[in-house]
Order: sequence, then structure tokens, then C-alpha cells
Amino acid sequence: MKSLRSSSYRQKTLSPLWSPPPSSSSLTIKLLFAFFFLAIGFGLGIIKGHHIKSSTISRSSSSSSSSSLNLPAVLPVKKAKPMIEARAGFKRYMKPTDIMHDISDGELFWKASMVPRIKKLPYHWFPKIAFLFLTKGEIPLSPLWDKFFKGHGGLYSIYVHSDPLFNGSVPVESVFYGRRIRSKKTRWGHVNMMDAERRLLANALLDFTNERFILLSESHIPLFNFSTVYSYLMGPTIYIESYNNMPGPTGRTRYSKKMGPVIRPEHWHKGSQWFDMDRKLALEVISDEKYYPEFRKHCKLCVAHEHYLPTMLNINKWRNVENRSLTWMSWSKNEYQPAKFSGDDVTIEFLKKLRHGRSCNYNGMETRVCFLFARKFLPNCLGRLLELSPIILGFG
Repeated sequence: MKSLRSSSYRQKTLSPLWSPPPSSSSLTIKLLFAFFFLAIGFGLGIIKGHHIKSSTISRSSSSSSSSSLNLPAVLPVKKAKPMIEARAGFKRYMKPTDIMHDISDGELFWKASMVPRIKKLPYHWFPKIAFLFLTKGEIPLSPLWDKFFKGHGGLYSIYVHSDPLFNGSVPVESVFYGRRIRSKKTRWGHVNMMDAERRLLANALLDFTNERFILLSESHIPLFNFSTVYSYLMGPTIYIESYNNMPGPTGRTRYSKKMGPVIRPEHWHKGSQWFDMDRKLALEVISDEKYYPEFRKHCKLCVAHEHYLPTMLNINKWRNVENRSLTWMSWSKNEYQPAKFSGDDVTIEFLKKLRHGRSCNYNGMETRVCFLFARKFLPNCLGRLLELSPIILGFG
């Protein structure tokens, strides 16, 4: 009997499917526990949902308070700042404002020689004339130029190359204020004079809106108002004097045989230093690695500023060039130096003669407006010029 019980006990213990029948009291306890835990879970869910809703309302209220106090929103400022800087940087790239930089000539010419392949600029613009002043120091006739440029901002740029030792001041209200470029020493007849002209061109080329480039000196005066000059220069023709050299001390005797075979005697031309050119030719001049090196090596004292441009144009058979300068000068008193004029020389008749004293070709038509500028006018001419400019010159 004992063995039968133990056998039956082992079967009930080892069988995984076996469980004792539940009593009514244990069932009631289990149900109570289930309802208890369900109630706790439901309560926690309500509390958490209320906390999330409160947090959202709190953040919304905080944001609303920030707006009502005009506090800056952090994220929009961070996103907008690079955009503003990018636009300002692009404009600075297209129109450099600080022209007194410290880059070398080699770096300057390299940067200026860059040509965008997309011709259309990505903003509205007007073509400008770059007035390049090659001076020894101050510009004593600057008050006359101030009146000439007045009211025409955005249609011109000014660049001044003066002696690096010059430390004179320029009035803040003058158009020449802040327009000096990094310069080097020059002297007449030396190739460094042509270096200075190329330096002026390169600085002006950094502004992509400069389309015409005209070289002037501190003794130049305008013979017409700005509107006339602008209209005259914005045509298809450029103006550079170039003629075959006659024998003599100012002619072909300046040529060096060492410049051959790149530059041969029949290439050698001469012309006025005072040029007007377009952007295409200006780029050619500052990036020339074929002809200009010959001048630098073999023409250091051959008055390169009277020979380089005419010779280079003659070799390349450059088109759209009118063979004359737009600067009037008088050689009546001296074969080697143009005449100088003082205040007593400045009369109504004299200025009329400079403006309409001869005829010439202008874009295929005959005209009596052949010179837009004149030199050499001494500082004591200023008073008389200011007096006559509204009457004769059309400005002031």
C-alpha cells in the first residue's frame, strides 16, 4: 500500500501538465492583484500624459514670452549670418573697396588676369570708366576734377599711383580720398614707368564693372563734362597713338637688337603715353608674357612707356584702334617736352581751340571733338579753370 502511494506521488511531481485544482480563495486573491496592478498602470499613464502636456504648454508659453520681449531667435540668426556674409563677400570680390592692399605685383597680375567665362554678371550693373592717375605726388587740380565727377557716382572708378614716399593728405570729401594704390618708385624714361601703368591697370581690372581704362596725370584737365566723356568712350573704338618711328634720338635708335627675334626693327613703333583702352586689351597688357619681358630685359632706359603699347599693337595687328590719343598737348616750344601752361594762358579762346580746334574720325564719322583731355596745366591754373568751367567746359 505504501509503495502504491509513493509511485502515485512521483507521477504527480514529475508531470509538467499537472497542477492542483485552484481553490475559490486563491482565485479571488489573484483577481484582486490583477485589478490592483491595472489601476496603478492606468494612474501612471494619466500622470505622465499630464506631465508631457504641461511641459509642452510651458515651452509654448516660454516661446511666446520671448517673442513678446523681442528676443532674437537663435537658429534663424545662425542660418542667416553666413548668407549675409556670402553676399557681402561676393560684392567685395566683384568690386574691391580697399585698394591699398599688400600683395606683390606678381600676385596682383595673376589675380587680375582671371577672366570669367560667364559674361553676364549675376546682378544689375552699369559699365564704368576707370580713371588711372599716374602722379608724382598730390593732384593740385583736384577741385576741378571733383566738379567734373560730381553727380556721376557708380559710372567711374579712380586709381592713383604716386611716389611711395609721398605722404600728403587728401580731403575726405574729395573723389581722390582713399584711391591710392600700392606703388613703387618711377622715373621718366625708365621701364618702371610702364610697370606703374600696368599696376594701375591690374588694380582697376579687379573691379569687374570697369570697362574702359584711361591714363591721366596730375596736370591733366577735362575739356568736356562727364556725360560727354562717358558717351564718347563707351563706343566700340579705343584710342592709342601708334606710328612708325622716324630716325633720330626719339625714334628707332631706342630699339635694341637684343629684343630680336621676338621684337624686330620693323615692329618698333612709338606713340603717346596717354592711352584709352577697353577691358580686353587691358587684360592682354597685364598678362603679356611674350613681349613685355623683352622690354624689361633690354629696354630699361628706352622710354618703354612710349613704345611698348604701340609696338605690341603693331605686332598683333590689333583691331578697333583709332590711331590717336585723346589727350591734347603742345610741342611747339620744345621737341622733347610738351609745353606747360599757367593761369595767364587759360582763356575762353584757348579752351575753345582745345575742344574744337581740329577734325578727326569718330566711329566712321567726321567730328570736331577729337580731344577729351589736355595737359600740362600748372597748379596756378586752378582758379581760372574753376571760373571758366561752367561757361566753356560744361560743368561746375
